[in-house]
Amino acid sequence: MSEKVLMKGNEALAEAALRAGCRFFFGYPITPQTELAAYMSKQLPKMGGCFLQAESEIAAINMVYGAAAAGARVMTSSSSPGISLKGEGISYMAGADLPALIINIQRGGPGLGSIQPSQADYWQATRALGHGDLRVVVFAPSTVQEMADYAYQAFDVADAYRMPVMILADGVLGQMMEPVLLPEPKEGLPEKPWATTGHRNKRPHNIVNSLHLTSDELERIINERFERYAKVTEEQQRSESFLCDDAEVVVVAFGASSRVARSAVAAAREKGIKAGLLRPISLWPFPGRALDALAGKAKAFLSVEMNKGQMVDDIRLVVAGRVPVVHYGRTGGNIPTPDEVLCAIEKLNEGGA
Repeated sequence: MSEKVLMKGNEALAEAALRAGCRFFFGYPITPQTELAAYMSKQLPKMGGCFLQAESEIAAINMVYGAAAAGARVMTSSSSPGISLKGEGISYMAGADLPALIINIQRGGPGLGSIQPSQADYWQATRALGHGDLRVVVFAPSTVQEMADYAYQAFDVADAYRMPVMILADGVLGQMMEPVLLPEPKEGLPEKPWATTGHRNKRPHNIVNSLHLTSDELERIINERFERYAKVTEEQQRSESFLCDDAEVVVVAFGASSRVARSAVAAAREKGIKAGLLRPISLWPFPGRALDALAGKAKAFLSVEMNKGQMVDDIRLVVAGRVPVVHYGRTGGNIPTPDEVLCAIEKLNEGGA
């Protein structure tokens, strides 16, 4: 029986990925995710794997493309501006239907911004990780335990749907330490008959490519890919609710913000306010079913984020004007406090916006 160990979030991500069968890591150092790469640099050579610090983020993501095309379980990690540099390679991977794990431990932006925690990459992760018609699955853990759990699960999800998966966390979760129950190492990874592993004259050549020179052919492939995305939307919506059964004011928050929001909801209940928390775990696909079920009962929604208002757009799309949807956030590396969120809940409860 496994025992809990005390680990940093960044290290828990790395250890869980190794236990999921990841044997290739390509990256470039940037705060606040550097411990993840450092952990991989120590452990992968012991396991017969490959750690390589590339000359740039752009080089790293293209190395990920190559390893994924050869059928390996592979990952990269970075923080906000580094993910921007990886955008072209992520688009190429989506266009070639390649599974891989991408970690973003967010920091303040835009530009170099700060090294403090942020959630301002929500739009990028769910809307514009790269050019073209594409999606990636995005998971947002809220504890170090979930950092490990979703890193472990992400490879199976990526392989099942042949698409990249991102874990979107932030500097708080990456740097904090909590007890973690680590998963058992996987035995037997899925076959990948599409991979470029050499045909030995026993099958036709496999070609991994994102280039299609005729418009009709590209349209056909994109349409087929979006049929798969529809399946992902049906099967991978994930969320957690807290005190939502009779909630009149529903707070919606993900990642580190949800920890603050949970405390604020508990404090609101002590004051007699019927508050609840819906925590999206999958940011794409967004958990619209769970939110829609609450929209018929709640009188208002409060989106709490470490940004100027990004996830609030997805909440409004689901609520569709039935009740008010208000945003409260801090940015620049600041974290909302439970008292600040409680004040926002009280204002909404009294009919304010």
